[in-house]
Amino acid sequence: MKSRFILALFLMLFLTACEQENNVKPIESEGEEIYLPAPQFDGPVSVEKALYNRRSYRNFQDREVSLENLSQILWAAYGVTLPRTDYDFLRGGFRTAPSAGALYPLDIYIAVGKVSGLTSGLYKYIPKDHKMFHIINDDMRSELCSAALGQIMVKEAPVSLIYTAVFSRTTNKYGQRGRDRYVCMDLGHSAENVYLQVEALGLGTCAIAAFSDDKVSTILKLSKEEEPLYIMPIGYYNKQNE
Repeated sequence: MKSRFILALFLMLFLTACEQENNVKPIESEGEEIYLPAPQFDGPVSVEKALYNRRSYRNFQDREVSLENLSQILWAAYGVTLPRTDYDFLRGGFRTAPSAGALYPLDIYIAVGKVSGLTSGLYKYIPKDHKMFHIINDDMRSELCSAALGQIMVKEAPVSLIYTAVFSRTTNKYGQRGRDRYVCMDLGHSAENVYLQVEALGLGTCAIAAFSDDKVSTILKLSKEEEPLYIMPIGYYNKQNE
């Protein structure tokens, strides 16, 4: 009698688990919001070690990146570290990267090819809630590679970050100096965060600025006020080929 009860209980638990698994909804719908795993604030690699080992890598393995690692990289790039709701221009609060006047002119898009738990496509990072907005369902890597003058690492890397800027967020306060200097400085601060976080995770990247602005803008369906600045392919690298 006891063995039958245990068998029935096991069967019930098994069927419940199967039902829950079958009810898992894949992230595949355009327009869907994806809340990212919480970032970690303490890791095994020191800042000094990441600085010492940091390099630009251009050859990537055909290997997916975990959603947890992508989440960590996005947070390092532009994540909110001190939430603030008293000023709208902060758009969520102070970030991991410094910005002139705390105006945060940058936006980050993600071209996903192979990331665990994500459908290939184009996403946009929303720092305020540490989430992504799914924009386009198709794998954009080949198109981005073509727009980047055929630099094959854009196609081979499992994921790329694409930085854009809304210059008016900065120039409305600082004028032309904001366009000529401050936005570029902001980009450098954030991109270096990516370099160091990627290194700490055992991944590699390379900042790319040689591309057709018009083609990238078309692929990303950017608004007229946005301009593309950087493409950063990210993945596990083949060090012997560098």
